[in-house]
Amino acid sequence: MATVELPEPDPDGSTSVERAIAKRASRRSFAQTPVTLEDVSQLLWAAQGTTHVRDGVEMRAAPSAGATYPLTAFLEVTEDGASRLDPGLYRYDPDSHALETELETSIRGELTTAALGQDVVRDAPATIVLAAHAERTRTQYPDHGERYVHMEAGHAAANVHLVCESRELNTCPVGAFSDADVAAVLGLPERLDPLYLLPFGRRPAET
Repeated sequence: MATVELPEPDPDGSTSVERAIAKRASRRSFAQTPVTLEDVSQLLWAAQGTTHVRDGVEMRAAPSAGATYPLTAFLEVTEDGASRLDPGLYRYDPDSHALETELETSIRGELTTAALGQDVVRDAPATIVLAAHAERTRTQYPDHGERYVHMEAGHAAANVHLVCESRELNTCPVGAFSDADVAAVLGLPERLDPLYLLPFGRRPAET
């Protein structure tokens, strides 16, 4: 399995959190230019990257109930979708801040179909897919574990949204899709359930 090292994330952006919140919007159009590997690095770090160590545990950018971290982030890239990345599917490894190649061919058409034909998925040069191994959290929190997993996916998606605003990227969260079809397209193991699609790309000049 080929590994792609990502650039170190930059924690000192020039846009304040308040400004990113004020500007945040769901944007469904994209420039016909690839995103950079630096963009990919920053977004995946914001979704699931490690930020500090507490009591010997590597803590991530999005809060997780009991630090159970059930989420796995995947990156789907179309032809010419991202500089220095071949089209295909990648799995983000938070420990090494790197991408592990899962598929070496574009799955954009199949992913769009699984997302009920939505243009925003078809047109984006890249899409982050958040999937969850919910049992990791349910084991520790049998009464509310499912809720906590969904909350965590929302935290991660919000981070991605705000970093997109700070980097003048467009994104629109997508929750309408066939769970079974997305899982099949990505070749997910049975333990992982897809929860969120986050298509993103560079902002067109007119917006």
